[in-house]
Amino acid sequence: MRLHVGCELTFEFPQETPLIAILNVHHSRVADLIDVETFTTSPAIRASGYHDQFGNWCNRIVAPAGTFSLSTNALVNDSGGPDPVVLNAVQHRVQDLPDDTLVYLMGSRYCETDLLSDNAWKLFEHRAPGWQRVQAVCNYVHHHIHFGYEYSNPTRTAYGAFGEGRGVCRDYTHLAVALCRCLNIPTRYCTGYITDIGLPPPYAEMDFCAWMEVFLGGQWHAFDPRNNAPRIGRIKVAHGRDAADVPLTNIFGPNVLTKFKVWADEAAHTFE
Repeated sequence: MRLHVGCELTFEFPQETPLIAILNVHHSRVADLIDVETFTTSPAIRASGYHDQFGNWCNRIVAPAGTFSLSTNALVNDSGGPDPVVLNAVQHRVQDLPDDTLVYLMGSRYCETDLLSDNAWKLFEHRAPGWQRVQAVCNYVHHHIHFGYEYSNPTRTAYGAFGEGRGVCRDYTHLAVALCRCLNIPTRYCTGYITDIGLPPPYAEMDFCAWMEVFLGGQWHAFDPRNNAPRIGRIKVAHGRDAADVPLTNIFGPNVLTKFKVWADEAAHTFE
């Protein structure tokens, strides 16, 4: 299966403004790219790229005053299968974890492990460690939080979502990430594309999505507490400790977002 993914963001800037954009497909899927993923600006200006501390590809730009757009386009080979389910994936003892996973055990800006630790153990200590425990966390979060775009709040944390019981996909993910970390399971926050392939209509307007990856059985596995079911066509853009590490754009000045369009669909043989 080939997936066509991309986005277009348009801003109004009152003055020349530097920004960092994290919009390209994650390097872990580079081998699946067909041809070169495009990253373009309008008006056309030079962008310089670098990998951040989590390995995400970032583009540095100085946007001119006025109307300015960023867009990406990629064609990605995908298995066409749903997210893998590995029921026998074991949980590692902390002392056996690889060094580079340890940062994903720690509390972070939106994932307050210190405030949620007691609740995590009360809720899940009797669940078998490993895949079953992570799935129990996802089941709990999926039913605990009531979804609604009107509940979006950029400053809501995992503890806030736990108390309020409402939010959007990032809130589901922050709460599940924090609870898993409290249970000594390395867990990282992810953002990217999820298609509607395999789902019945009607379809919501496409958007970037948040999910998490947990380290079990020696590798990272995707879990999605918002949808709480394996999905087809999950394409990661970035991962980090929480949403603060993976914003679509970091903009260092005043701006107004005037257009936001995302696409993630099964592709024809060529882009239209």
